[in-house]
Formats: sequence, structure tokens, C-alpha cells
Amino acid sequence: MVRPGRLALPLLWAAAAGAQEFRVYVGQIGPASVLIAWGKTAGAGNTIGRASRSWGKALLRVGDHTVEAAQNNWAEVRGLRPDTVYDYEVAVEGSRIAGGRVRTWPARADRLTFFVIGDFGNGSSKQYQVADAMWKEYQRREAAGDPVRFVLTVGDNIYADVNLGYLTLRSGNEDAHWERKFFRPYASLIARIPFLPTLGNHDGNATENRGDLAVYLDNFFFPGDRPARWYGFSFGGLADFFALDSTGNTASGAPRPVYDPKGEQFRWVSKALPASRGPWKIPYFHHPPYNAGPGHGASLEVLRPFADLFRASGVRVVFNGHEHNFQFSERGEATGNMLFVISGAGGEARRGNVIPNMKRAHIAGWAPQRHFLVVEIQGRTMRITPLSYEMVEVRDAGGKPVAMPLLAVLP
Repeated sequence: MVRPGRLALPLLWAAAAGAQEFRVYVGQIGPASVLIAWGKTAGAGNTIGRASRSWGKALLRVGDHTVEAAQNNWAEVRGLRPDTVYDYEVAVEGSRIAGGRVRTWPARADRLTFFVIGDFGNGSSKQYQVADAMWKEYQRREAAGDPVRFVLTVGDNIYADVNLGYLTLRSGNEDAHWERKFFRPYASLIARIPFLPTLGNHDGNATENRGDLAVYLDNFFFPGDRPARWYGFSFGGLADFFALDSTGNTASGAPRPVYDPKGEQFRWVSKALPASRGPWKIPYFHHPPYNAGPGHGASLEVLRPFADLFRASGVRVVFNGHEHNFQFSERGEATGNMLFVISGAGGEARRGNVIPNMKRAHIAGWAPQRHFLVVEIQGRTMRITPLSYEMVEVRDAGGKPVAMPLLAVLP
């Protein structure tokens, strides 16, 4: 016999899942194509993402192109014009669920603006304030004719609410955990541009739950039309990006390094990076080779084969996360004349003073505020600016203010 009180909770949960609004987001954009995905995050199981159970027959219209998705909660429209703004609309079972606007990428470009964010998905009010600052900056630049094209993430996309080692709760191994930590705070932004992610230790069993990895690979969409722990993509012949995995996350068994120099990832990047013909070659990943703390150490020793490859391949700028602040490295012999930039405070933050550690860590600038980065490339010059809902105060190793933006120039 089932008591009425026992039946009420499942019925209420089912009703909430059915009533919840759809989340619609841009999975990928290219010069001639747009991939749009949709779903809901209420309820159990796979409800949003590449392999999620279908919410019904859907139609995606982009401009005057329409495609049908009968089995998937996503669709891709091709045959679009480069660098063109299109309105889009998604309908499921005959009902419109969302509409938005996207801009395709240019086939050739001499300028690019994008965001970088790391260590963000904790669901806190501060994460939402940073997300709101991102959306406002996106709108400002769109109105000024300088569109932001995408967001790079440098890991720790979703944090557990509870992580005691032996007990980890709401870590991202269910779509429902993603609602207040990703889909809600960035709803306006992801309806316009894609997030192009990398893994952090909190995105799998290196620190949290093994199941986090599978959900990450399902909810994000990757170049090459397949889930990927590492990948590359190009923008307009101007910049080639290399998303790498510096974690020990595994789908089964104990955590183990994916960055082994004898492993598949290193073999791939050892060929892909030297083959790049873009003026800008930009690797991004979670663990920073140069880091003054206060919470973590530098990862140079375990990632030295990658750093050596970057130097030999003409890399000038690398983006990382993991440490919950903003830092940038010296540019000299110790760092291979490269600029390493840490942006690990999109939601999480550490306030400890790292100035006493900076010189020996080869760090030239630091700020403790939560933030995201605006990166602007114009020809052979890159400008990097940390922005937030509050003033970001960058200091050098002597404690003196450092003017932003941070510049990098190709030789």
C-alpha cells in the first residue's frame, strides 16, 4: 500500500519538470553553420545535451533555413553566410520554445574578441554578478560593432555543493546540478555564443565524482562533431586554439594523468601545434605552469613537455585557471618568452596576498578579485583585460598598481 504522502513528491517533481522552461543554447558556430541545442534541467537522467532523450519533434529555423530534429535535442543549420547576423527560433511539438540571434564567424579575419573564464560554476551570488558583468560587456561590444565571438573556459566548470572526499553532493554528474551553476547564470550569453570548454579537476573524479566527466562531455558541444577532452579550432585564419586536458579525470578506475607525454593527447598536440599556420597559436587548459598561489602550486614540472612544445612552436600566450585569482607571468628566459595568464576566479576566489611569492614564481602581476577576461586581437597585437562587477586591482611584485590592458605582440 502506498500512502498519499509518498505519492505526492514524485507527482510534484514530475509537474515541476514538465513546467520548467526550456534552456536553449549555442553549441557551435562556424563561418557557414550554427548548432543550437535545447532541453530542460529538471528531473532525473539525461534531459539536455547531445545524447539527451528527445523532448519531441523539433524545428530549428535560422534566417530562412529550417531543419528538423526528430530524435535529438539539437540541430545544425548549414549553408549560412559568413559574419552575418541571423535570427533563430526553436519549436518543439509545434510550440515555440525560444528565439534568439547569432552571428556566424568570418571566413577570414584580422580581429577577434572573446571572453575567458575559469573556476566559476559554484552557483553563488558572486558567480551571478560576474555572469551579469559578462552579459553587459557582451551587449556593449555588440552595440559598438565589436562582437564577442565565444567564451573559453579554463576548467572547473561545475563545483559540488558538498565535497568532503568521502561524500560529494550535486557535483555536476546530473543535468539538474547544471541549472543554477551554468544554464541559469549564463542564459542570455549562451543563447548568442558558444562556450568552448576545458576540463578542471572538479569536472571529474580527480577531485569529485566520476560521473561529472560524462555529463560535461554531453552538455557541451565540441568541434569535430564529437565529445572531446582535447581539441582544436581556428578563427578566420587569425588564431588557432588548442583546448587541452591537464587533469587526471577518468571515466573508470582511479584518476590518472591524461597529460602523459607518451599519451594520445600529447601525440595529437605535438602534430597539431607545429602544423598551425595561424599567426596566433593559443593553448588553454586548467593547471597553470607558473603560479604564485596562494592555494595551489605551479604545474611546470609535470607539464614541462607541453611548455617546451609551446616554446618551440611559436606560442606567445597561454590561458589557465585553477588558482582562484588573476595572475600573469614574466616574459623572459624562465617562461620561454611566453605570457601565461591565470583566470581562475569566475565564481571561486582566494584573497590571500601572493606578492611575497611572485618573483620566485616568475609572476609579474596579480589581483584577488573575481573576474573574467576580455581578450582582443587586432592583427599582431593582443589586449587582455580582467573585468568584473567590481574594480579589479592588479599589482606587481612590489605592490604597485599595474595598468590594464595587458599587451602581447607578435614579433
